[in-house]
Amino acid sequence: MLKYSVKRFYINNIFRFASTKTAIKNGPGLDHFIGEAQKTKQRQPKIFPSPNETNTYLNPEDFNGNGRTVKFLTYGCQMNVNDMEIVRSVLFQNGYVEGFDEKTADIVLLMTCSIRESAEEKIWRKLNWLKNNSKKCTVGVLGCMAERIREGIIEKSKVVDLVAGPDAYRDLPRLLAATRFGRNAMNVQLSFEETYADIQPVRTDVATNSIMRGCDNMCTYCIVPFTRGKERSRPLESIVEEVKQLSAEGFKQIILLGQNVNSYRDTSQISVSASTSEPSTVAGFKTVYKPKTGGRTFATLLEKVSDIDPEMRIRFTSPHPKDFPLPVISLIKERKNICNQLHLPAQSGDNQVLDAMGRGYTRELYLDLVTQIREIIPNVSLTSDFIAGFCGETREAHQRTLDLIRQVGYYFCFVFPYSMREKTRAHRRLVDDVPEDIKQARANELASVFREVALKHNENLIGTRQLVLIEGVSRRSPDYMVGKADCGVKVIIPNVDTQSTVDNSFSKLQAGDYIAANILSATSQTLAGEPLYRTTLASY
Repeated sequence: MLKYSVKRFYINNIFRFASTKTAIKNGPGLDHFIGEAQKTKQRQPKIFPSPNETNTYLNPEDFNGNGRTVKFLTYGCQMNVNDMEIVRSVLFQNGYVEGFDEKTADIVLLMTCSIRESAEEKIWRKLNWLKNNSKKCTVGVLGCMAERIREGIIEKSKVVDLVAGPDAYRDLPRLLAATRFGRNAMNVQLSFEETYADIQPVRTDVATNSIMRGCDNMCTYCIVPFTRGKERSRPLESIVEEVKQLSAEGFKQIILLGQNVNSYRDTSQISVSASTSEPSTVAGFKTVYKPKTGGRTFATLLEKVSDIDPEMRIRFTSPHPKDFPLPVISLIKERKNICNQLHLPAQSGDNQVLDAMGRGYTRELYLDLVTQIREIIPNVSLTSDFIAGFCGETREAHQRTLDLIRQVGYYFCFVFPYSMREKTRAHRRLVDDVPEDIKQARANELASVFREVALKHNENLIGTRQLVLIEGVSRRSPDYMVGKADCGVKVIIPNVDTQSTVDNSFSKLQAGDYIAANILSATSQTLAGEPLYRTTLASY
């Protein structure tokens, strides 16, 4: 019996080998597989055409726009707004001018966000609209989406001519010149040094100052380290000079920007720093990198900036909870012109989810930090970010996040359903297992709870006197002005003649005025007040 089985096995495998051999003979040869392997290994260039190539047919005068009009479209965060201000500066210095109609502009540039799929979908819709509605113009995609998708944007959209990542804005004049010769152009080379410190942004509204670029945190859900590169800080002196210039131009508020602003470290002059031994991370919080030491820290920068103009309010975003050493908190309490508003992104209230996100802290550590902050600044206004439906999030984990929002009592929260992004650690290691409808329902519930909490905060301000910095005319009515209280809440005030405590004059309100206002009513998002008198920040 055993002999028969062995014989049968032998015959069956002879036939199997013969059929396999025939299939191989009739199938692709070795050269096919070598060719496919070479294709896989072959990387697309990050810059095309190369500077060496364009040197053969471009002259210096080709880099000049000679009055060509550019429509600037900005999507996403305040960093993107600041990046577009840098792009404006680069192009204006090279003979381009701003256009205000994308249907007639010679060039349309889109500054893009890639943090969520919905952010990219907006760009695809706009590109499709441009393809069907604008005159024949040069279309460029800039920023994070450009860095993530690269030449795929050109291939898929059939309308994009130019792609430039966050570190390639200096190269835009050359790239635009190449498109005039009928070439598609791209530069998505990330840099270890680029901070645009020597470029004066051309601002259109709010004064922002980008103090650093990139991020090293590597939170598992986040695409930023892959689209904006490694963390690097601008020299402190260049930031101070820019803030001085903004003060001279009459700006009354500055927002210091960075992907991870509190981990700012200027190492350009380590030898003169008095803070080289100051730790960068709050005790107990962890990082995927060795904690940074040396150089001048964010506390040093904040002190220098707040010294410049006592009438200029200072805000900053976005920090990581690990980067709130006590010197920063104490400085905020000490300085009247540093707003008592802190953005403290939690992302989740559940320890297992926080661990899966790679946030480097527990719920308990986060709450302990909140307690420490409130012991020093009792009237602090806290805001936060939350992600709903992250990989593995259970209903119980979601409930713990709702509980955290109630326990901390935020004035405002940015809430988003989780969107898995390629290249992130979550994409490589985790399973996006929460259904989309549940993600959205949980996001809605998080938003509903934070609005309940925010409404209570704002109602407690009814009858109080708040110092409001007027920012402009209300969108709802030209008879009203809109500004922000120190806590960051928007305040609507009727534009009536108001007396000044400085010279006793009466005048209508205008942007840049500090107004003492009596708060009359509140919603979860805004306050309504009546102006009492015009004043100054220092004397209030």
